[in-house]
Amino acid sequence: MPQVELSSGTIAYEDTGGDGPVLVFLHGVLMDHTVWRKVVPDLRGTHRCVLPTLPLGSHRTPMRPDADLSLRGQALLVGEFLDRLDLREVTLVLNDWGGAQLLLSEGRTARIARLALVACEAFDNYPPGRPGRSLVRAASIPGGLALLTHLLRLRPVRRAPNGWGAMTERPVPDAIMDAWFRPARTDPGVRRDLAKYLTSTPPKRQLLEWSEQMRTFEGPVLVAWATQDRLMPRAHGPRLAELFPRGRLAEIEGSRTLVPEDRPDELVRLLEDFVHTTRTTDTHGSAVAPGHEKTPGHGE
Repeated sequence: MPQVELSSGTIAYEDTGGDGPVLVFLHGVLMDHTVWRKVVPDLRGTHRCVLPTLPLGSHRTPMRPDADLSLRGQALLVGEFLDRLDLREVTLVLNDWGGAQLLLSEGRTARIARLALVACEAFDNYPPGRPGRSLVRAASIPGGLALLTHLLRLRPVRRAPNGWGAMTERPVPDAIMDAWFRPARTDPGVRRDLAKYLTSTPPKRQLLEWSEQMRTFEGPVLVAWATQDRLMPRAHGPRLAELFPRGRLAEIEGSRTLVPEDRPDELVRLLEDFVHTTRTTDTHGSAVAPGHEKTPGHGE
């Protein structure tokens, strides 16, 4: 994988190349770019897909010891990544981790044409649910993350309802999860980076203030929300869509948090339609009215 040197350290990324519209895919805590492995193959012929592995616990190279890896710091790191690669007219796609929304709060939107929020953290839901609180507790105890990542070698722990088992309808393949958990299990520097992020969540009042500031973003926003999600409140979907002047809600059935894992087919369809439609209307200077659709689950 290519790498880019940023102010906080080295970021590895995948880039399919091409002249199509640019989609930048972001992932959650203790995951990497492979969470999108079922989505990108169907988009790479018509879109340029860029997938950084952020310092959220599955990165292979530790960041600099003085790196700001707080929620805000991680968001600004995404912005620096877009600048460094000179990516323009970007569709920023978030799943699980929602921190990059702070780029909107910070007014760092010059490179962001549109936003796709796919079953991700929002408002004051940082960290999300019992799994998120468990990670924070582990990071707050000396040796806690080391113990947790060793336990995550066991399949029953991986599928526990208060952990990764709550994030998908069907188990993620062991080989994929092995790669997600190995860096934090084997590298103290990676665990240090992860702990810095997990223990830096600001007060809920600050989170809600940042969310309110996102109203100023005037680009199209797709909110793709999973109806079976156990971590991201269902009410957050329509609430997010209403927050943005050009917000659109699509509810996806048959999926929990990791929509790229459970319903990649529907997510590809939604992203293709979203990018094509909004590029066309923006070219002709037309506004996009908010909408709401529900996509069926398998077998419906």
